[in-house]
Amino acid sequence: MTKSLYAIGGGQMVEAIIRASLKNQAISADTTQVVDISSNRVRYLEESYHVTADTEFRPEALETADVVLLGVRPQDDWSEIAKQIGASGLKKPLISIIAGVTIKQLEQALETPDYPLVRIIPNTLTDTGFGVTGAALNAAAKQADVDEFLKSFGKVDYIPEEQIDIYTGYAIAGPNYVYNFYLALTNAGVLGGLSRKQANQIALENLQGAAKMLEITGKHPYELLDINNSAGGVGITAQHELDASDFAAGVQKAVLAAIRRTTELGKGE
Repeated sequence: MTKSLYAIGGGQMVEAIIRASLKNQAISADTTQVVDISSNRVRYLEESYHVTADTEFRPEALETADVVLLGVRPQDDWSEIAKQIGASGLKKPLISIIAGVTIKQLEQALETPDYPLVRIIPNTLTDTGFGVTGAALNAAAKQADVDEFLKSFGKVDYIPEEQIDIYTGYAIAGPNYVYNFYLALTNAGVLGGLSRKQANQIALENLQGAAKMLEITGKHPYELLDINNSAGGVGITAQHELDASDFAAGVQKAVLAAIRRTTELGKGE
């Protein structure tokens, strides 16, 4: 069922969500409204997606919305916007993507008891259908009211809010780790004597193929490594070098650092 959407904030992440949701027909352009303080951004969104866009937040417009998406920056006056949403008395499901702002903070800003709230950490892979969005619901929110919309821009994992920071540092930053591995692998191919075009193509095929093997076989990575690593062969030689390097520790340190930084940002540090 197509939802009508009122999005407050028209930045890159909101745009990505709208683009994927329109493509998957979870929303329609004629019932989607976006608010952004930049007139240039408003014009761009109208021309690109044929949605209704404005530079001014209008609480009365919430009446026609099935879902409200709050996508302003943490440093913006989100609490005043939330207060106006609460004062409308409409209690439309409010989905927040504001980094570091908790459900409790939003509930306090709304000044309205039992307001349905969903805090999400969306993945940047919205255009692909891959990636997982972490979603935490408060006691008043119903999964059925937001599930179809959330799934229109990727997979969804409903989690306790205390896991949000972990999701941000691990799942949401996840493409970064893959992009870095891809870059290192393609550079290795060029270093070994392949053209950049060859190295890029082969690395991409291997990344997609290896991921699919993990999915369709259900095997542990060690089992799949054993298939590739014959005694005294090429694969086990490469494996030895990886095992002797800081490769695994480097990835793990990066993830834990990203999780720590997410927590710091949430505290305003």
